[in-house]
Amino acid sequence: MAIKIRKEDALNYHTQGSPGKIEVVPTKPLSSQMDLALAYSPGVAEPCKEIEADIENVYKYTAKGNLVAVISNGTAVLGLGDIGPDASKPVMEGKGVLFKKFAGIDVFDIEINEKDPKKLIQIIKSLEPTFGGVNLEDIKAPECFEIEQTLKREMNIPVMHDDQHGTAIISGAALLNALELVEKDITAIKLVVNGAGASAVSCTRFYMSLGVKRENLIMCDKEGVIRKDRENLDDIKAEFATDRDIHTLSDALQDADVFLGLSAGNIVSQDQIKLMAPNPIVFALANPDPEIAYDLAIAARKDVIMATGRSDHPNQVNNVLGFPYIFRGALDVRATAINETMKLAAAKAIAKLAKEPVPDIVNKAYGESKLGFGRMYLIPKPLDPRLITTIAPAVAKAAMDSGVAKHPIQDWGAYELELQERIGIDQRLMSVVIARAKKDPKRVVFAEADNRKILKAAQIIRDEKIAHPILLGNREKILQLIEENSLDLQQVTIIDPLEEKEKTNQFAEILYQKRQRKGMTLPDASRLVTQRNYFGAMMVETGYADAFISGLTRDYPKTILPSLHSIGVKPGTNRVAGMYIMNTDKGPFFFADATVNLNPTAEELVEIIGLTADAVKFFNIEPRIAVLSYSNFGSAKGDIASKTAKATAMAKEKYPDLVIEGEMQANVALNEEIQREMYPFSKLVNKRANTLIFPDLSSGNIAYKLMAELGNAEAIGPILLGMNKPVHILQLGSSIREIVNMVAIAVVDAQTASGS
Repeated sequence: MAIKIRKEDALNYHTQGSPGKIEVVPTKPLSSQMDLALAYSPGVAEPCKEIEADIENVYKYTAKGNLVAVISNGTAVLGLGDIGPDASKPVMEGKGVLFKKFAGIDVFDIEINEKDPKKLIQIIKSLEPTFGGVNLEDIKAPECFEIEQTLKREMNIPVMHDDQHGTAIISGAALLNALELVEKDITAIKLVVNGAGASAVSCTRFYMSLGVKRENLIMCDKEGVIRKDRENLDDIKAEFATDRDIHTLSDALQDADVFLGLSAGNIVSQDQIKLMAPNPIVFALANPDPEIAYDLAIAARKDVIMATGRSDHPNQVNNVLGFPYIFRGALDVRATAINETMKLAAAKAIAKLAKEPVPDIVNKAYGESKLGFGRMYLIPKPLDPRLITTIAPAVAKAAMDSGVAKHPIQDWGAYELELQERIGIDQRLMSVVIARAKKDPKRVVFAEADNRKILKAAQIIRDEKIAHPILLGNREKILQLIEENSLDLQQVTIIDPLEEKEKTNQFAEILYQKRQRKGMTLPDASRLVTQRNYFGAMMVETGYADAFISGLTRDYPKTILPSLHSIGVKPGTNRVAGMYIMNTDKGPFFFADATVNLNPTAEELVEIIGLTADAVKFFNIEPRIAVLSYSNFGSAKGDIASKTAKATAMAKEKYPDLVIEGEMQANVALNEEIQREMYPFSKLVNKRANTLIFPDLSSGNIAYKLMAELGNAEAIGPILLGMNKPVHILQLGSSIREIVNMVAIAVVDAQTASGS
């Protein structure tokens, strides 16, 4: 779907915390005078001398081997045109973020105030000692062709203009698979290209590398078919000019097998699509509006195979499928270039991956049950965790085979593990959860809708179609806050419990029936259900909503009690627990219990272990559980050590299929080397723990807060475990992003509960 972006939200995103989206983080300790002396003077002289003696040592002693320059002069930025280098910086920072997120590559964005191609070439060329690779971005045609070709020829590091080659590689993979489905030979197809900019030209050249014949292609621009008899043809367009008696796009589309659009939206009609050959392949890649809308193309031809640049339709051609992994493979073999062989290898690897069985985590992320190779699935999805371990090795091998690799890979199995560790293969956990939530949004009721943060979060989840928000509170106050914050929530359901006499009577009777033998009278119930935490929980209990969110402004115990009274725990469950997901650069870790159980017994810890394990599996991750203490396998005595040892033994017996170890100290649970050396019998020796069970609420709560503040970890939660229906309690003072994350989890929880 096309996400609606508000100016205020976009500007706030870029200004919150530190301005911009990136920072430089030291990778070595700098805590002592000795550290500083090693990092700078006099210690730094030693690696300098080693590099002077052998320039290849720069990859050993510096970050060059994992550092890419994203460079632009701001002359062709997105759909904004020539906005200048300063205005292009947010885009270049954004590209750097994608490099880091998807491939673990560090980036310096460099915006250069120079339009003269020759001068720009010299500036970029002079930066070679700093970087392992150069990603050119948003440089206008035709200058971009000269700039890239010259730099590729004169520099000894990988250089790629992603605007040219990214779309070519991804769409090329889609083309190979589409042609296989319709059983057409690429050397015989008739190709029509609409657009003559950098991307269109590069795609056309790449398709020719894949096998398309020059005599079988027609290129059009806004003036029509590019013909040899046109006056003032530049060298680039002359390369694709034809002398056939074809003048218009309609002429060109007659019996065409493939249409590639990289031009403008809504310029191709259904009648024109009907002119094409049987089983036409239509890649309408203009953004945000394709050359022909997806629905119109499908309606015009039932046999059409369609791809666009949009995420709300099948077969999205998204450059993020390519550039992070192409540079990853090139850097890892210290390639001196990104050549045609490497680009072809990337396209073929992407095409091949689409034919492999799709992992459950990908199906669930996109709300599908059976994604598989076919007309609606030509290329993998951007959140597929296999992309890095498929494309990067293919590119690296192609670099080796084509003679541009200076540091060949010897052990491919070890290389795959290295790739997974670079990004933390589970790092995209929340991306997967949010994508899954969007496939079947549920009704989520907010108890604290008279709060600006809640309303901002409601706006986001409504715009992104993560959930259908229901706002509880004083109607006038909510509407006033909506107006003051320029939000578009007037059409969202707003409920003031004080105005809902019929519902409060219904809810009071139900609550009374549940609690009458626990001291609650009907007048008590009638009074309580007018409170938003009771009213919202009862909405979920009675089916008026699918999930309940509260806790932003009230203490956890006061917030959870109404839900326990109204909804209760799952059958066969005796308690609830609170779990935090700690997103770190080493992947996600799961902490429990950090919010509910003050000092659980060994038996209660066993139940918390079971609840937590089920929750971790909910995120498609295998739980590897460590029961924590101050003791390692009986090394110290005391009540906590005895309790956790007993709980571990009982849990192993109750859950024999789980990896459970303990009692153990936290550092031992997370350090495989210590375990191998000191405790080789541990089940976590070759798989460090990802699920930490704390002996009491105090230790769990302290640990997650320290991690969040000092360890630069993102805390997601607390996720309430054991409730009979989806109820989730926010941290006091949660950020808007944390609220959105919690809503996405609540929606997927509700999807699971309803079997959707």
